[in-house]
Amino acid sequence: MDHILAAMLGGFLLDLLLGDPVWVPWPHPVVVMGRCVNGLEVMLRKIFPATHSGELAAGCVLAGILPLGTVLLCWGVLYLAELVSPWVSLGLEILLCWQALAMKDLRMESERVYHALETGTLEEARTAVGRIVGRDTAKLSRDGVTRAAVETVAENFSDGVSAPLCFMMLGGAPLALCYKAINTMDSMVGYKNEAYRYFGRAAAKLDDAANYLPSRLSALLLIIAAALRKQDGRNAWRIWRRDRRCHASPNSAQCEAAMAGALHVQLAGPAYYFGKLYNKPTIGDSVRPIEPKDITRANRMMYTAGFLCVTLLAGVRVLFLGI
Repeated sequence: MDHILAAMLGGFLLDLLLGDPVWVPWPHPVVVMGRCVNGLEVMLRKIFPATHSGELAAGCVLAGILPLGTVLLCWGVLYLAELVSPWVSLGLEILLCWQALAMKDLRMESERVYHALETGTLEEARTAVGRIVGRDTAKLSRDGVTRAAVETVAENFSDGVSAPLCFMMLGGAPLALCYKAINTMDSMVGYKNEAYRYFGRAAAKLDDAANYLPSRLSALLLIIAAALRKQDGRNAWRIWRRDRRCHASPNSAQCEAAMAGALHVQLAGPAYYFGKLYNKPTIGDSVRPIEPKDITRANRMMYTAGFLCVTLLAGVRVLFLGI
């Protein structure tokens, strides 16, 4: 079997079985990337002038260093492992591919929100959803918490499952972790606030480019999954075509629109970030009120779409390599 295909399938299986267990003796790559972003930001802000052009230049350097450094480091480690044994290299790449995926963790974290809504207090539900969203959660209503969890499952299916798999299929663990580096940068500095409007612009644009095709593939897979899971696949297609651009980002509304249509609920809308209200447009039609069980429905669709994605990408690699 092709080395990259084996690593992709092995990593997907490990994520499916283990998620991101706390007993792993090494830090998660995303945690390391986050520390690198923090360190590079401090250093670059000292080197470049505190002007708009200086911050743009510093952000461009950050957006170049972290992804390129990730690829080179990962490739170098795998190369050294290959010198020891091809099996050592394969085993290591499987572990790295596993760390690039987050399907089981996404389900587990969102299910914590569901259980808090069903059996706990609203404050516990707010705390649980605060672990997986970037918005302010202190004032969220019960419906707001539910909506945030469903949106996160939808959007992060692309960021945490299908997009890493796409890059994995093309270039194994080095490209998959390169994507995670881009995604991590955007989540940390890609904000349009006073601190990051210029410094984070390059990271945000790079993330938009990296997610452009994967986000659309993800939405289509969720639409198919909706039909397979006896949700409304036809309405998912309709709402996706209508509302997929209802977001400042060219990618973020893609999966949310498909999910909203499949569940017959309305997602997105105004939300607070860092204490400031952002009047984002709504996505989908409010055919019925959102309910906690929609989190479970969203996870079932996400898992089905994940299996469709890895099967499709494995088939594409086999077809083009003639394995």
